[in-house]
Amino acid sequence: MHSNALNPDFQNDDQHLIKRLVSIDLLRGLVMVLMALDHTRNFFSNVHFNVLDIEQSNIPLFLTRWITHLCAPSFIFLAGIAAHLSLKRGKTKQELSRFLLLRGFLLIFLELTIVSLAWTFYPGVFLAGVLWVIGWSMIVLALLVKLPIKNIAIFGIILIIGHNLFDSVQAQQLGNFGWIWSFFHERAIFVSTSGIRFLLGYPLIPWVGVMACGYAFGYVLTKPKTQYLPWLRNLGWGLIFSFVVIRGLNIYGDPKPWSVKSNLLKTILSFINCEKYPPSLAYLLITLGVAFLALYLFESQNISLFKPLLVFGKVPLFFYIIHLWLIHFSAVLLALPKYGFKAVALPFLLSSQMPKDYGYDLHHVYVIWVVLILILYLICNWFAGYKVKNKSWWLKFL
Repeated sequence: MHSNALNPDFQNDDQHLIKRLVSIDLLRGLVMVLMALDHTRNFFSNVHFNVLDIEQSNIPLFLTRWITHLCAPSFIFLAGIAAHLSLKRGKTKQELSRFLLLRGFLLIFLELTIVSLAWTFYPGVFLAGVLWVIGWSMIVLALLVKLPIKNIAIFGIILIIGHNLFDSVQAQQLGNFGWIWSFFHERAIFVSTSGIRFLLGYPLIPWVGVMACGYAFGYVLTKPKTQYLPWLRNLGWGLIFSFVVIRGLNIYGDPKPWSVKSNLLKTILSFINCEKYPPSLAYLLITLGVAFLALYLFESQNISLFKPLLVFGKVPLFFYIIHLWLIHFSAVLLALPKYGFKAVALPFLLSSQMPKDYGYDLHHVYVIWVVLILILYLICNWFAGYKVKNKSWWLKFL
């Protein structure tokens, strides 16, 4: 029996920790549903231009894409928090380090195999997306966990605040070593002589810093609720205020300066339209600020309306893999009657490869998204129940 099993203080603390994990699962579930909206738009929309292009786009399209910016920062920050809280549930730092290494390499493997194939239905294209960067961030965190919390926090903050100093550095300037720079700080497409393509969409910096900060913040969440709730609220508003100031100065913090447009609304959209690849300081300030406030809301309010999100939040990796296959297969099935077998290749990443008459208006996209979420709920609810009843070692990695 665990030495703390009969300790009422430990049991009481563990109950508070479980409640904290519920709010984390709620936020994770929320951003996963938003992520599914963005991916549904990718595969089903009849819009073949960048919806964040203010001069071409409209408000519903822009905001549909912009709201999903919350997903990756929240996902990665919460992964860091969950790693730290696992120490309170009995893991040693050595066990945590080993788990992060194994899970990190697993995520990278899944990204380059099952997930890449789900996106493209073509075995010659490999994508380095969000699972790729989460995997590498976990590997880096596995090396950091034995350091003092303060040092890990400083490491993460330096990466987040300072990486925009290197925006002017381009991979092509570094010759044969350019691929290394792309791995760390610049998107790139690599094409082999045989036509195999590797799309590096998520460079490591500053994402590894986001996870490191999440791990450090996990320490705050081990404190009593009366202590950590003000942290959530104050950090949330503080980050948003910092975003307004830094973005308003238009000097540093994002490689894309905002500008005055033809009307006030377009100017506001320009102001909040920050760089994601890699995420700028301004981008992370606004998205993590909103994430902190959402976590504060879930912690301080009893919001039964959002309880179904727990189903998604408890099986995040399973949801991620299944939702891509479901969305892509659904797009193909709806396109088959009009385009025949070539519909398999239609909903591809590059909109230039889609026929001009392909896709649906935005309101239809939202209807499809709701239907897909309902299907995903049924599948994920079954899998969550399966995980509870079965204790196989491999299930803890899903």
